[in-house]
Amino acid sequence: MSTLKIAIQKSGRLNEDSIQILKDCGISINNGIDQLKAEASNFPLEVLYLRNSDIPQYLIDGVVDLAIVGDNLLVEKGKGIEVVQKLGFSKCKVSVAVPKTFDYNSVQDLAGLRIATSYPNTVNEYFSKFGLKVDIHQISGSVEIAPNIGLADAIVDIVSSGSTLFKNNLKEVEVILKSEAVLAVSPKVSPEIQKHIDTLKFRIQAVLRARNSKYILMNVPNDKIDAVGKILPVLRSLTVLPLAQEGWSSVHSVIDKDTFWDVIDQLKEVGAEGILVCPIEKMVL
Repeated sequence: MSTLKIAIQKSGRLNEDSIQILKDCGISINNGIDQLKAEASNFPLEVLYLRNSDIPQYLIDGVVDLAIVGDNLLVEKGKGIEVVQKLGFSKCKVSVAVPKTFDYNSVQDLAGLRIATSYPNTVNEYFSKFGLKVDIHQISGSVEIAPNIGLADAIVDIVSSGSTLFKNNLKEVEVILKSEAVLAVSPKVSPEIQKHIDTLKFRIQAVLRARNSKYILMNVPNDKIDAVGKILPVLRSLTVLPLAQEGWSSVHSVIDKDTFWDVIDQLKEVGAEGILVCPIEKMVL
């Protein structure tokens, strides 16, 4: 049987979240400290721990079949690589930042400036849309110090919380793109490997649905069940079980965690009581 090869970042937060989602998919990975390769014991999968910036080329060359990687890196180095699933973690922005003292009004103010970045292709493409030319200084690591040491007038870098910009007396002025971790597939996968990818994708989708949903159950007067059904975003239909108290039922459904409190308020208004909310481990449709 062929083995699916998946690349993930060898260290950092993206590494931890990638390993976690594979574990949540029921995949046991036999990895030790400082290993560059590890096999799953219960799924035809091999994990390669790679430098983040190298992953797009490994996908293009077919060295790995699949990767969990930041969307921003594919924009920079992996044009044409197919994204089969957004994963919802490691969210960030690729942004333009300038010194706090810079009098900024519009993107036109950046014309002709020296810009330090690890994303030269992304920067070129962005400023070309406005017909602007900038002087790109490609560097890796510690991009945020470039204006302070006189290397550049501005930077383009990843921004998460913004604390690094603040510490270096910089301010974000333009967002070039928003990014998150994605599941990306090589253009050179075989039909047999594609079957493994489809299976893994199915498991990941079940995990992501569960992460984004909660199981909800409540006591509802029978004459209010239709009103509750109009509020709840159900999978197919409400589960309704009669209670010992006449005229009441226990109603079960699934609720989106992002709209949780708004929906709870609406349910209380129509008469729902004893509302319980539980986490969901997996959700298979």
